[in-house]
Amino acid sequence: MLKSLFSKNQPPALERVFPVEVVETAPEPSAKDDQFYELKNQIHAKLIEEANLEALDTLTDEELREEIQLIVEDFLRDKSTLLNDQERQSLITEVKDELTGLGPLEPLLRDDSFSDILCNTYKDVYVESGGVLKKTNARFVNDAHLMNIIDRIVSKVGRRIDESTPMVDARLPDGSRVNAIIPPLAVDGPILSIRRFGGKVLEMENLVQLGALTPDIATFLAKCVKARLNIMVSGGTGAGKTTLLNVLSRYIPENERIVTIEDSAELQLQQEHVVRLETRPANIEGTGSVTQRDLVRNSLRMRPDRIIIGEVRGTEAFDMLQAMNTGHEGSLTTIHSNSPRDSLTRLESMLLMTGVNLPEKAMRFMVSSALDLIIQVSRVTDGSRKLLSVIEVVGMEGEVISLQEIFRYERQGLDADGKVLGRFVPTGIRPRFAERLELAGISFAEELFSPD
Repeated sequence: MLKSLFSKNQPPALERVFPVEVVETAPEPSAKDDQFYELKNQIHAKLIEEANLEALDTLTDEELREEIQLIVEDFLRDKSTLLNDQERQSLITEVKDELTGLGPLEPLLRDDSFSDILCNTYKDVYVESGGVLKKTNARFVNDAHLMNIIDRIVSKVGRRIDESTPMVDARLPDGSRVNAIIPPLAVDGPILSIRRFGGKVLEMENLVQLGALTPDIATFLAKCVKARLNIMVSGGTGAGKTTLLNVLSRYIPENERIVTIEDSAELQLQQEHVVRLETRPANIEGTGSVTQRDLVRNSLRMRPDRIIIGEVRGTEAFDMLQAMNTGHEGSLTTIHSNSPRDSLTRLESMLLMTGVNLPEKAMRFMVSSALDLIIQVSRVTDGSRKLLSVIEVVGMEGEVISLQEIFRYERQGLDADGKVLGRFVPTGIRPRFAERLELAGISFAEELFSPD
């Protein structure tokens, strides 16, 4: 098998897997010994000269590891290089990651405790764990090495990144969100940001255990989803909006047809009858773009029971609100905002982006009649995620959209370890839609809304 894997007649595409620049440029000092990186680069050079990519597709991970181990050991024997078992195994793993994965990022992607992986140029790689950023020993050899990894990621989802398109949003196979920006926009070199979605699918019970909300609030939200209320989750970056949207979607009945619309497919719905739609950027000629608004309009012709928009951020807001007002109840979405009131202001701004000449009062009436519930989430100072407020959209009072808070999180300071102290409390207000839901057979216990 060794001969089938390493053939002198390698395909031209090999240079996209192992860029020659990675071999020619010596790495800068890092946590590992320079000799280790030099050995890895020399093995890369040997692979560039001899590897047969067509043969790689036929090998399992275990067979590929065995083949790499053979070539590494032969190389070390020829060079008379002494490495201990740990260094030898680390070398084999890193070469395999370069050949079949995302190189230095692979060990970080295998650790589910990391929620973000941030590459600030090729030299500095940070991770977020438990809401805290910390620097790792991982690094790339140079800018060309990092660019090669970025190109692998975006090409798998049919996107591209180059000087004419120096910014791109993409995703990994597990749904993790990827953003890359390269020179000339990134002054110091390519920048890669990965928002992780762990391998474990979270349930509402997990959020309760983590202290993000209480069992009573969880029960209330589950019933609201089953009752086909239109719900918008509001919060800042990293607040857990998409996670909560995933969890809420679990309560959609199995017999309903769900259409999801996203810029980059991230939602992990567990129902069987799910249609997933994703936007498409323009091609190199500047044509062929498909926006979220296009997908929202098309989804209305697909007989959806529920429409879930991963994040509303532009002109699609108009069509989303129109759908909510014309029989497509039970829709879910998220929005970037610091407060429920600010989220309504953002929706009004998005309506203005469409160019539709609507009076201000008419826009607000459209918003108030479409939405039933706004859930505000946030990442607090200790890095944990909390549900801060559950707001009912009551309707219009004169020129203003009327809101009333049903639940809120009251902060009470910090403990000795810097953890946020607080409690979830009902405000004592019974939502107006409770009577409507009771007519449909969904009831709430009176003590659920009692502040005592």
